Amino acid sequence: MTQRLTPGTAALLVTAPLLWAGNAVVGRLVHAMIPPITLNFFRWVLAFAILLPLAHGVLRKDSPLWPHWRRYAVLGLLGIGLYNALQYMALQTSTPINVTLVGSSMPVWMLAVGALFFGASVTRQQLVGAVLSITGVLIVLSRGEWNQLLALRLVPGDLFMLMATASWSFYSWLLVRTSEPASLRGDWAAFLMAQMVFGLGWSGAFTGVEWSLGHTQIAWGAPLLAALAFIAVGPAVLAYRCWGVGVQRAGPAVAGFFVNLTPLFAAVLSAAFLGETPHLFHGVAFAFIVGGIVVSSRR
Repeated sequence: MTQRLTPGTAALLVTAPLLWAGNAVVGRLVHAMIPPITLNFFRWVLAFAILLPLAHGVLRKDSPLWPHWRRYAVLGLLGIGLYNALQYMALQTSTPINVTLVGSSMPVWMLAVGALFFGASVTRQQLVGAVLSITGVLIVLSRGEWNQLLALRLVPGDLFMLMATASWSFYSWLLVRTSEPASLRGDWAAFLMAQMVFGLGWSGAFTGVEWSLGHTQIAWGAPLLAALAFIAVGPAVLAYRCWGVGVQRAGPAVAGFFVNLTPLFAAVLSAAFLGETPHLFHGVAFAFIVGGIVVSSRR
């Protein structure tokens, strides 16, 4: 693991937030069409089907996955079973500005989890970068008017998003704790498939609980099918591939700052698909967020 940030690594770490911003926009558009945990389950079922032709060998009895099944069960729980399910649940009861504000604490979570549970040191540059990056996110969320932040009220959805952010931080740190054979770790499709095997189990169990509570209404149609196709291919398969490689190259602490590009990309996508026009404060926020990334990644 290295803290040096190359252009190729930066491109990978930028692609993931871009796709996740699209996931947030699409998830919000279809939140009334399908229950949140069910949406997460269907998303990963489709992603599993996409990867199966590329990584079916990981399911064989002699696969190197099974001696390390405990590790992949935890990765599947944190990164697949919990994170997006909690995010979709958050959007049911909380406003987008609250959800994104809670999610903007990702750099702090990354640094705290690394220091408390993985023995990672926190540098002064990382602390300064965290302040700059979060300032940029707050500018986006407040739309350049700080008094809007004073009107925030926490609801259960905010707690769900806080749990999701903590889950993703642990997931990212565990990605760099390599113990499995190179034949599995070196094949991105097999590596993601190994997580999906257990993640689908967790997601299916959580969906069963959701259905048992009576949340079974699904509005099937072209909009929902298109949304499922996008979140399975982009935010699931491609974004997880980019994020996994980026975290291994740059380290979780540096990678965590890139997550704060998500609300900025969400604003741009909202302008493109929802008719919301970008403003000057978006450019100011971009400068703060990028500044935080650059400062935190310097040696």
